[in-house]
Amino acid sequence: MTNDQNAPAVYILHENPEWLPALRTGFEAENVPYRELELTTGAIDVGAEPPQGVFWSRLSASSHTRGNDHAKEYARAILRWLEAHGRRVVNGSRVLELEVSKVAQYTALAAVGFDAPKTTAVFGKDALSEQARNFELPFITKHNQGGKGLGVRRFDSYEEFDAYVASDEFEEPIDGITLLQEYIATAEPFITRAEFIGGKLHYAVRVDTSAGSFELCPAEACAVPADGEAEADALPAIDVAGLTVAASDLGGFVAASAACEVPADSGLFRIRPEITAETPLIAKLEKFLAEQGIEVAGIEFFETADGRTVVYDINTNTNYNPDVEATVELAGARKIARVLGEELATLHQPA
Repeated sequence: MTNDQNAPAVYILHENPEWLPALRTGFEAENVPYRELELTTGAIDVGAEPPQGVFWSRLSASSHTRGNDHAKEYARAILRWLEAHGRRVVNGSRVLELEVSKVAQYTALAAVGFDAPKTTAVFGKDALSEQARNFELPFITKHNQGGKGLGVRRFDSYEEFDAYVASDEFEEPIDGITLLQEYIATAEPFITRAEFIGGKLHYAVRVDTSAGSFELCPAEACAVPADGEAEADALPAIDVAGLTVAASDLGGFVAASAACEVPADSGLFRIRPEITAETPLIAKLEKFLAEQGIEVAGIEFFETADGRTVVYDINTNTNYNPDVEATVELAGARKIARVLGEELATLHQPA
């Protein structure tokens, strides 16, 4: 982090310091001056000029699960202020709205021809049981503002769902919107997470879902301790990154923590070298990112048992798995620092 508080720098807007160590290392390795702006406290003079620099938003849809209930609103205020003053913002206010709404993601994806899961957004609880009858069994639920497997459950009967909605176990979404979604089986037990930096593919990762983890955050800070495990048949239905199954169907042990559930050294993440910028799906995704103004993201998709390729999640606060990072020529964290550093140098060249 630069010591000259008046010098232009890259500002990292975030609400979770545990995700920052790898990024700090990347910025320091690239000798890019940076500062951290936490979306948890502070103030802005809306009539004042923002500092000079490049501003990168890493607002997370799951911020409220860490006690940062208003981080989304803080980010909205700061990003609007920055944009009004013409500052260079990476993943700005438009992108923030995609991060915090799966409805926004699915409608944007479907509008340009991607195969996204069939989904109904239900406002409040009153219409849930009625709307569920429009889905074949089994079906799943999710929270619109999600991450961390929030609200993800599988239901094999309408009566089971009715009882859940009426019970104290019902998980109230932070924004009041529950998603009903088709159940989809993957062709093989893995999903793919394609990482994009500067709007271009950096690499694609194969994420093994056979062990049943429902949160596939790749960051080292997301590792689950050994005492965070529980018998599979003691857990509710879980989301294997779009393939939603009952935990009891998985066998063995699955992570029960409500944090990110995949240990950094698990071997569940590895590069898919056959997926490149020339892969048709990647070319289409890069076009989509450009149209949406998304510059840094991890996009998840999977091939289904019936031949579909379903794109189901856009992560604009993407993290990188350390095991994968150790195998690539240029780590994602360092690539981001390099790209943002080049932006900073272009905007603030010495006179």
